[in-house]
Amino acid sequence: MSAPDPIVTMIVPGRDIAAFAPAAIDSLRAQTEPRWRAILVDDGSTDATDDVFRAAAADDPRFRLLRRDEAHGLGAARNAGLELVDTPLLGFLDADDELTPTALARLTGTLAESGSDFVAGAYVRTRTRGDSYVAGRVQPWVAAATDPQRLGTTILDHPAASANIVAWSKISRTDFWADLRFPEGVAYEDQVVAQLMYTQATAFDVIPDVVAHWRVRADGTSITQGKARLPVLLDYLAALRGGIRVLQDAGAHDAVAARLSLIVAMDLPPLHEIARTHLDPAYAAAVSEFVTEIEALPEFAHASPDHSLTAALSW
Repeated sequence: MSAPDPIVTMIVPGRDIAAFAPAAIDSLRAQTEPRWRAILVDDGSTDATDDVFRAAAADDPRFRLLRRDEAHGLGAARNAGLELVDTPLLGFLDADDELTPTALARLTGTLAESGSDFVAGAYVRTRTRGDSYVAGRVQPWVAAATDPQRLGTTILDHPAASANIVAWSKISRTDFWADLRFPEGVAYEDQVVAQLMYTQATAFDVIPDVVAHWRVRADGTSITQGKARLPVLLDYLAALRGGIRVLQDAGAHDAVAARLSLIVAMDLPPLHEIARTHLDPAYAAAVSEFVTEIEALPEFAHASPDHSLTAALSW
């Protein structure tokens, strides 16, 4: 009996993640929905990532390897994978993260029911405990974005969805990506694209199911763990600005206020703490400039920062 035709392609980029990629690959193999393909994009790795990806492709025809000899960044790697998608649906999984076993079944099944452009699920972080990574709880801003289930909603009707800014908690219709691509050469490439998805969709769905485990690396080498470096901070602030601008341009002012609430409660406190002792005065100046900018936005008056969320910064 031939294998069923795939309905979804997962784009799995990674660079120098040989230690984590097997878990990501295994999480795909464990899916209760077997009708998937995966494009494994090796973005110029110098470790054994290529070997891990090649072994997966040799063992399971659902995996396809795309090798890039030079590193061009996560956005470029995802864009390269997008050019190869030929299934009705697509999604993303960073090669150091994992899907939960029912993730693809729930996400693709929801789109089959709703007919929406994309669906977003909940996610949790995993941190080291002893010799293993352990999943945490769904954080309140993630729950606000995805719980309860909503089918066929919009960013105007559900502004809290704007908090879910990661690429790998969503499955989309492939034709929805005809004019969408990730910015290249910068960190935090998810944020602007996520807000473009929300504002360009005719309708989208959210489900409360945890569909992905986001790994916080014990060695601190992931991009999101590098905000103390000035170039990373500048990319981070540019992404926040860009996402806000997309929402403003679409007239999604309640979503802007929701984003500002989270930024004040969650993003700014750790940045202020880093700035307080940072050796480069340009760091504190960049943070201060950003604060001045967002306080001048008309939506800031309608933001209601939940400062209790700062207690979750150690999640």
